[in-house]
Amino acid sequence: MHFKPMICIPIFENDLDSALKSANTAIKLGADILELRIDALKDPDPQSIKTWMNSLNCRIIATNRMLKEGGSFRGSESDRTEILVEIAEHADFVDIELQTENKYRSKVIRAAKSSIVSFHDFEKTPSVEELLMIVSQERKLGDVAKFAVMPRNMQDTLTVLEVLSQVKNTIGISMGDLGRYTRVVAGLFGSPLTFASLDIGSAPGQLDIETTRKFMDKFGDGR
Repeated sequence: MHFKPMICIPIFENDLDSALKSANTAIKLGADILELRIDALKDPDPQSIKTWMNSLNCRIIATNRMLKEGGSFRGSESDRTEILVEIAEHADFVDIELQTENKYRSKVIRAAKSSIVSFHDFEKTPSVEELLMIVSQERKLGDVAKFAVMPRNMQDTLTVLEVLSQVKNTIGISMGDLGRYTRVVAGLFGSPLTFASLDIGSAPGQLDIETTRKFMDKFGDGR
């Protein structure tokens, strides 16, 4: 029997009112979990974010992505991670980057109900050996490992699936058009979650939720 990954919709809006509309639409379309991209908000006030999270009947990943891993947060690392610490108890998962300085990363992980430790490379796909080392580091630190990498050829996309076949509780993504298919087959290789979009994806290669679920159903790992 194939594993059935959750479908996660990133909520990438510059204000919480717009984010609420997008979240409600995503829930109506059948999202299993939402990722609030705090770094997209113009005013990431922790109290307002907590109220927003509590208003939704859906699991939530809180992410405040750093600039060098494709995010939009422009404050200090202390400010970026402190927001996550403050809102952590209201989120089901908190995503924190592996390359975050340890003194900040450890505070976020301690505050989180469950943590996703993530790695992103928008330029290339590291080797199987390198990715296995990255995942091993992430698994030692947090509850779930995540890596999202950019393929330069089809072999790179197979690298991602090979890594997923060797590890557990790891979200693996091959981005861009080349890696698009991995988003719907990753569950066959054990990935617990895949990302889809309402319309405009927060990462290159994301499919919309209807297309993602349709293909997952065809492959036998949808609902």
